Amino acid sequence: MDRFDDRILRELESNGRLTNVELAERIGLSTSATLRRVQELERSGVIKGYRAVLDRNKLGMGFIAYVTIGLSSHSKHAQLAFEESVRHAIEVKECHNITGVSEYLLRIETADLSAYKRFHADVLGEIPQVNAITTMVVMDSPKEAG
Repeated sequence: MDRFDDRILRELESNGRLTNVELAERIGLSTSATLRRVQELERSGVIKGYRAVLDRNKLGMGFIAYVTIGLSSHSKHAQLAFEESVRHAIEVKECHNITGVSEYLLRIETADLSAYKRFHADVLGEIPQVNAITTMVVMDSPKEAG
């Protein structure tokens, strides 16, 4: 990693749709050198992928909550079982194993509060390992990733 790699990463992080020509112009390298560097960053796993940033409100997914989950057991088995339970839940956009009072922090997106209430009861409330659920509702997002 050098200053050119750092600049490539900053530029792609802010706009992953830049063409190689545009990227080369912005960082001050030839297009072939830029392409080689991007390919190496991809091959080595520094660049994991590219994604589209969606407007959740326009998709009817206007409710966002962060939810902390406390487990009834701190065993590896309980953690793996919980992770498997939420892995395929489409409402769970992020799941992080954290330190502190709770074991997990989830980012949940649903259409509205009623949909979240159903998810809370029908999914989270039915996972045997879950001992505590604390919900923090997002009221506004003045700064977001993406």
